[in-house]
Amino acid sequence: MITADDLHKSFKTKTGLVKAVDGVSFSAADGQITGLLGPNGAGKTT
Repeated sequence: MITADDLHKSFKTKTGLVKAVDGVSFSAADGQITGLLGPNGAGKTT
């Protein structure tokens, strides 16, 4: 099992600060497949 609580991540762009993740919490069981969806430029690989 992996657990993350209250994650926050932001980054700077030419137009200002972008919150990629703001207060996200999740758990994933051993062998569970998970994914993260979002539009281009949303910071998914951050």
